[in-house]
Amino acid sequence: MSNSLFQKPIEIKISTVVAVSAILSTADRIALGAALNDMTGGSADFFEDDLTVIDIGALPPGGEAIDWDAIIALLKKYRLNPVAVRNAPPEMAAAILAHGLSLETAAKPRKEAEAPAAVAPAPAPAAPKPAPAPVAAPATAVVSPGTLIIDTPVRAGQRIYARGCDLIVTAVVNNGAELIADGSIHVYNTLNGRALAGASGNADARIFAMAMAPELLSIAGVYRTFEDGFPAEFSRVPAQIRLVGDRIDILPVNSVSRA
Repeated sequence: MSNSLFQKPIEIKISTVVAVSAILSTADRIALGAALNDMTGGSADFFEDDLTVIDIGALPPGGEAIDWDAIIALLKKYRLNPVAVRNAPPEMAAAILAHGLSLETAAKPRKEAEAPAAVAPAPAPAAPKPAPAPVAAPATAVVSPGTLIIDTPVRAGQRIYARGCDLIVTAVVNNGAELIADGSIHVYNTLNGRALAGASGNADARIFAMAMAPELLSIAGVYRTFEDGFPAEFSRVPAQIRLVGDRIDILPVNSVSRA
């Protein structure tokens, strides 16, 4: 008897997907385009087709009308795939749904001042070109209350997401890999690739590593990239990353100096 007789045509299961949030403080497409260009260094493949939630909770009341076609096209230009809008007033619902976006309700986020648009990872980061599958708890991971522990190297194209907790990695994090945590990130080895702590908005989260050579670091949606390399004075010593106001600071673990 054919196995197909025992297979359901479709199954719906709970899955963990990771998305980023694009937090807008202006609807001006020119200002947003300039901010994204600065953030990405003009690279059109800076992001990797991440699902994106457009958060408009920080827009000033009574501001200019939102050109949804232009905003969606701008985000897609940088390989961000809008799928939903957060903190939209009821009168915008019809226009949002007409553009194929869903509606999401969330608490109003902290307003970022680093640039007219800030992009922050938020639980939701998957899209036309599938993003790397997030790893909630691989076979080599140990999950304890408030912590996800990874004991094997994190390879290029691999994404680890510690939902609602801290992330500890005891092996090397390679270029092209991505670490995401709602809490802090601790790497007891070399940190290459990307590390995004405080993904759900925790500005007190930090990133620690024994040696750092990252492509991008983020805390609570505030980003800093290192196209010219990580500062040499911090690259070979245990260092930490923290958020001070709207500025990403680099510090030796046992020092109060900053870069």
